[in-house]
Amino acid sequence: MALKKVVTSGLVWTFTQQFGNQIIGFIVSLILARLLLPAEFGLIAMIAVFVAVGNGIIDSGLSLSIIRDTEADEKDFSTVFIFNVFAGLLIYTGIFFSAPLIAEFYKQDLLTNIIRVYCLTFIFSAATSVHLALFTRDMKFKVQTLTAIPAALIGGALGIFLAIEGFGVWSLVYSSLLTSLISAVLIWKYSHWFPSMIFKKDTFIKHWNYGYKLGVANLLNRLFNNLYLVVIGKFFSPALLGFYSRAESTKQLPLSNIERALNKVSFPMFVGIKDDPERLKSVFRKLLKMVLYIVSPVLMISAALADPLFRFLFTEKWLPAVPFFQILCLGGLLLPLHSYNLTLLNIYGRSDLFLKLEIVKKILIVVSLLLIIPFGIYGLLWGQVVLSLVAFFINAYYTQIFITYPLSSQLRDVFPVYFITFLGAAIVFLGDQNLFYDFPDFVRLMAGGFIGLGIYFILSVFGRFEQLPQLKDLIREHRTK
Repeated sequence: MALKKVVTSGLVWTFTQQFGNQIIGFIVSLILARLLLPAEFGLIAMIAVFVAVGNGIIDSGLSLSIIRDTEADEKDFSTVFIFNVFAGLLIYTGIFFSAPLIAEFYKQDLLTNIIRVYCLTFIFSAATSVHLALFTRDMKFKVQTLTAIPAALIGGALGIFLAIEGFGVWSLVYSSLLTSLISAVLIWKYSHWFPSMIFKKDTFIKHWNYGYKLGVANLLNRLFNNLYLVVIGKFFSPALLGFYSRAESTKQLPLSNIERALNKVSFPMFVGIKDDPERLKSVFRKLLKMVLYIVSPVLMISAALADPLFRFLFTEKWLPAVPFFQILCLGGLLLPLHSYNLTLLNIYGRSDLFLKLEIVKKILIVVSLLLIIPFGIYGLLWGQVVLSLVAFFINAYYTQIFITYPLSSQLRDVFPVYFITFLGAAIVFLGDQNLFYDFPDFVRLMAGGFIGLGIYFILSVFGRFEQLPQLKDLIREHRTK
């Protein structure tokens, strides 16, 4: 299949999976937000770092090594599978016995049992990581969609039922557990690969030498991405942590899903053309500009309409999360730039450089946290924005070396998108505050969204943005398939 058709098909199915799965999750979370208290979401947020770190340790980057290794065979797949399952059981055992210590750290006794039940998901993740890697390696994104969406629907339905029945925070725990279980069952059902009891030491070492650096970098990334949850949970109330977690998850809905969908397609595609630097640079630039073109207006228009958005979706009790959300959206504008610049290091097998960059950034995070904790929650939020900017400069360093796409060129490419995004968002905010403030929230959202996207489209046409015809071509090609 031609590269363009593979990319088109992959994008369609990964967008369907990412948006379908996350929109279902968001709707479920929206309903649960109306049924549960912010403090109950805060309890789940307190253990997010342990869940993220546990899942990061389980795989250790070995599945990514399988995706990258075009000559991998049965012994590779089974070796990595056996390691992942063993790691999953070991990590779960460790966190099972550590649960009381975590509960004591937060001064929340209920966390002991929550952790022990919630983290059973480690075992399901370990048993499916190789299957998912093979789906991605073979670009079978339709199958991933068929496993993710039903699991999200059934697990979400259970969570809503339990919340209505008064199970409180346990409705969140059991919903996540059932979603993970059903997803694992469906992944095995649709997969044509079944593990063998083969474990080759030399095969493991080969994948470990490539993957462990990525695994450590990923582990650091997961740990520090959730470090703010730990700090807020330790020094502030569960309710405040619930507000922060709600703001972060709402920001991530458009951001992470578009980014993950594109990355899932772009990584195996980049691997296929890595020996042609000029072509790789061209494709890299187009995808980078495309994801920013889609993400930026969604984030900033949402930030401009945050007050009616949160009241309409989550009710008045969640309004304290509004300023958190607005600040986080600013930092989120740079995340696609981080991701794509780091992807190049993985493509060329430079997991050592990837790890070095992650260590440097994590040191900066620790130093900044020590300096800004005295400034309270808003100091932490604005510190994230500044760190995101600094991280972009660090991540872009090696892109200049590998594909001669320096920081200055990236800034020139993305500046027009950011400019029209901020201009449109500013007009939306002023219009909402001065013209629609007394209208119902739904009217404010519809009016602001229509005006913002309209302005963005008009500015794109007058500015002759190349992303607009590319989007049209993508949609047209999918319709003619």
